[in-house]
Amino acid sequence: MAGKSKRSRLALTPEEREQLLQLRDSQTAPWREVQRARILWRYHSGESIAEIARAVKMTRTSVGKWIAKALAMGVAAALKDAYHRPRAPVITDEAKAWVVHVACSKPKEFGYAAELWTRKALAKNVREHARESGHPSLARAVKATVQRILAAQPLHPEKVRYYLERRDLDFEAKMREILLVYREVALQNHNHGGLAPVMVTVSVDEKPGLQAIANTAPDLPPVAGKYATTARDHAYKRLGTCSILAALDLHDGHVIGRVERRHRSREFIALLKDLDGYYPADCTIRLVLDNHSAHISQETRSYLATRPNRFKYVLTPTPGSWLNIVETLFGKMARTFLRRIRVQSWEELRDRILKGIEEINADPVIHRWKKFEALGTE
Repeated sequence: MAGKSKRSRLALTPEEREQLLQLRDSQTAPWREVQRARILWRYHSGESIAEIARAVKMTRTSVGKWIAKALAMGVAAALKDAYHRPRAPVITDEAKAWVVHVACSKPKEFGYAAELWTRKALAKNVREHARESGHPSLARAVKATVQRILAAQPLHPEKVRYYLERRDLDFEAKMREILLVYREVALQNHNHGGLAPVMVTVSVDEKPGLQAIANTAPDLPPVAGKYATTARDHAYKRLGTCSILAALDLHDGHVIGRVERRHRSREFIALLKDLDGYYPADCTIRLVLDNHSAHISQETRSYLATRPNRFKYVLTPTPGSWLNIVETLFGKMARTFLRRIRVQSWEELRDRILKGIEEINADPVIHRWKKFEALGTE
């Protein structure tokens, strides 16, 4: 039989009773205050310390501590932590600045193989070099200590955010030229209707490295009421790669395309010959394209010299291939007939890509550029 507690009963005033009742069921008060209110209320209701400890999932020592404080100093004092003046900071501002300096450097500068810091590796390096760097207060620094120092900045040396280096000094001017071409095309399409323009604008680019992949086991089709999706074996076989060379007419959405094993000047010249044969001889073909070596090589320039005034280049900036509208065509291909494609030969991949281009030309869509804010009020 358990002995009777020698502690006094906790007497509560009506105001204290109301305070404990509100606080013990609160969803917004600090958890430590809610927990202590429950302890005091249960003790006031006659429960033993052992019963209270089991109910609130705390040790009997902790439960007894708060009950003793309430009996000695009152309910209000037991609910709140006593104010205490914090100790003077052990880690100096100079030591924190040194940690920040280390975090802003790469691990390889300190003889490590890693490219970026982790919190654990950074804390270990700080501990190992703190004394020799004149910061003994960091000799026992743990990962949490380093985390608090970096969070105050804030710093995230473990992350990488990519940016685009402007390598073309004439980027703004070239971008404006491209946008002016797109706006001119929009006006041509609006004013001429179905009439063929004197200058045809075509967006040209390549999609290289498209893999021809074959299944090693046949796909299993869906079965109503049993299998909702197509089943495909994880194993596959590579049959090589191809490059799609595409020219998108910005006036009617027609696509002229080629599928080649390689992407060299001769393949690009073959595309130019296709364009030359498709459009009327009395019009100029204006090409929007990037600075790929095949577009500006000696071999390509030699061919262009045989067709004077037939082709006109408008080059995108060096890091600005996203300005080329034909990229939206490649995105459409990737979302439609190229999505999860499997073939039995490289030739089958070529034929299916050309078939997909035929389907696009059967129901062409005019691709438009809509953002002209960079041109200002021109």
